[in-house]
Amino acid sequence: MSGPDHSELHLLYVEHSGWLKGWLRARLGNASDAADLAQDTFLRMLSARDVQAIREPRTYLSAIARALMIDKFRRQAVEQAYLDVLALRPEPMDISPETRLLILETLTAVDAMLDGLGERTRRIFLAVQLEGLSYVATGERLGVSVTTVKKHMIRAMTHCLLLMED
Repeated sequence: MSGPDHSELHLLYVEHSGWLKGWLRARLGNASDAADLAQDTFLRMLSARDVQAIREPRTYLSAIARALMIDKFRRQAVEQAYLDVLALRPEPMDISPETRLLILETLTAVDAMLDGLGERTRRIFLAVQLEGLSYVATGERLGVSVTTVKKHMIRAMTHCLLLMED
């Protein structure tokens, strides 16, 4: 990073970090989480844009922070669903913290991938991949042709492959 960019970033941080933390605290109800997300917001902004090109810093920062909050809430929802399923098991499972983290990261990635699909594509993909339905059975259930099922499966698989490359 060159000198002018560094000073611009420093100025942006000094002028807006307090406001951003307050904005996040009002939405999260927790100063610690707000401080963490504010830090993540500035890190994301640093890697995403030339600081000098930002015309409306608070609008830009709040958009990044809002996306990070959504990611945080999604991760929490996935983790809670995972814990709920574990609680239903007849015998307790002894899972190491490392394994638990890997499971939660995988579930969060799958959730994000599914969220990136359109509604029909997601329903077709889940019917085929999760429920094990044939293309014919999936088409009959959803009232679409086998050709449509194939088209949506190609779309879903392409989406998965592109995410894996990132």
